[in-house]
Amino acid sequence: MNKILVATTNRGKLREFRQIFSQYGIDVLSLEDMKEKITVEEDRETFLENAIKKAKRYGDFYRIPVIAEDAGLEVEALGGYPGVYSARFYSIDFGGKEEIKEDKDRANINKLLRLLKNKRNRKARFVSVVVFYSPESSGIWTEGYCYGTISEKPEGDRGFGYDPIFIPEGYSKTMAQLEPEEKNRISHRGKAVRKLVKILQKLSFEI
Repeated sequence: MNKILVATTNRGKLREFRQIFSQYGIDVLSLEDMKEKITVEEDRETFLENAIKKAKRYGDFYRIPVIAEDAGLEVEALGGYPGVYSARFYSIDFGGKEEIKEDKDRANINKLLRLLKNKRNRKARFVSVVVFYSPESSGIWTEGYCYGTISEKPEGDRGFGYDPIFIPEGYSKTMAQLEPEEKNRISHRGKAVRKLVKILQKLSFEI
């Protein structure tokens, strides 16, 4: 297996997948690399259901091994929100909608900080569910978590999404202040992908 499609158009997420898989000599393709375009809506209620849906739809359409991920941030004081709505948290009714002034990531961050204002409990975790699907064989899924707290304000210009306000356990700086290698070592995505690679190797996939 020398090529794999990562079912995303998120450049930040794609960059991290390429960094993680580079050590295995695997060429990571994105949806933007595919000539024919299809869209798969993430409309399920769990990370796993969304990831399975994307992996199977894209894998069956392109006839190539696919990795699909659904990931997000769960905040304890908000009952697990934004959860599966992490990418579009700014636009849902929970806690009121947030105006986009810079970009969607910053709108999501602004809304989250607004809802956590004056709250003492700022515990949170990143969740990643990764599904591997090969049209000629079967599917495998793994999950990874990164626990931490939400900062009072954004710090750092690395990473994407909620990284500028997430402080991992054992650290005094946000995920967006970490070097890419360090982030991949502790991140939810890095943990889930490494678990997946170990399983694929045990199943004799050439990886």
